[in-house]
Amino acid sequence: MSLDLETVALFVRVAALGNVSAAGRERGLSPAAASTRLTQLEAVLGARLFHRTTRRVALTQEGDIFLVQAQALLMAEAQALASVGQGLAAPQGRLRVSCSSSFGRQHVSPALPAFLAQYPGISLDFRLTDRVVDLIEEGVDLAIRVGALRDSTLIARKLAPNRRVLCASPAYLAARGAPKHPGDLAGHDCLTLGDQRDWRFMTSGGALSVRVTGRLSSDNGEVLRDAVVAGLGIAPKSTWDIGAYLRRGELVPVLSAYPLADEVAIWAVYPSRAFVPPKTHALIDFLQARFGPAPYWDSQDDTQDDTQDDTQDDTQDDSAATDAGV
Repeated sequence: MSLDLETVALFVRVAALGNVSAAGRERGLSPAAASTRLTQLEAVLGARLFHRTTRRVALTQEGDIFLVQAQALLMAEAQALASVGQGLAAPQGRLRVSCSSSFGRQHVSPALPAFLAQYPGISLDFRLTDRVVDLIEEGVDLAIRVGALRDSTLIARKLAPNRRVLCASPAYLAARGAPKHPGDLAGHDCLTLGDQRDWRFMTSGGALSVRVTGRLSSDNGEVLRDAVVAGLGIAPKSTWDIGAYLRRGELVPVLSAYPLADEVAIWAVYPSRAFVPPKTHALIDFLQARFGPAPYWDSQDDTQDDTQDDTQDDTQDDSAATDAGV
């Protein structure tokens, strides 16, 4: 009896999700049908592939060994299809994507019509959230994250740099004065993302960490952006979020001589496994081409301040964070 590649693909997905029912639903199978297919695969191989409980399944030692070969089989199938015509090679299937809320609304959502038009065989389940999603547990194919990467079990590809500046409104600086040194922030209202109250700066003597305080914190970056524009304080913001405000002069850079030290970027991350479906590669490549190393939101951004009053004479230079390593 030969191997059925559809069942092999189901096995790989069950191994990733740890759940037969969830993997079956993704492939249009009932829990009973998915379980039957796995039993048939075990019969063909003459080995037990999973330890099963009422809530979860886990790979046996034999299953772990077969997973490597199964992924190689699926990759070989994809390469074989790609070698015999564009129609068969076209990415297809449902792609579940998780994305940071603010960045997703502003920069990914507007790109989705063009992506779907370019890849008619792909359908999208696009989810916006600011929490860190467990890709394996929730069956997410791809996550778009903004910031520093902390999960070393994931594979990541950089989509774009995430340039950040410390900024404030002209009205706030006129009323409170512009800080000359990071230590001066102790006398200012600093708006924080969640509990991120330790801001790190690059100085001639190395990195300097400053504990800041303020009357407003939020877990949503757009709330903080609106608060800064309204003159409620100083905040570090990404240029993809505030580029237009900088160009219009509604916000101005602060402490430009002391760049923010945190290393951040915009990443596409996906589970660490050998077989990555063409649909996943398609969206990553599409977004990389759309954003790139010099993203469009920075193309007209000039944070040099030559029009502000004397209270802002130390806000002339750009500040940028370098991209984070994986």
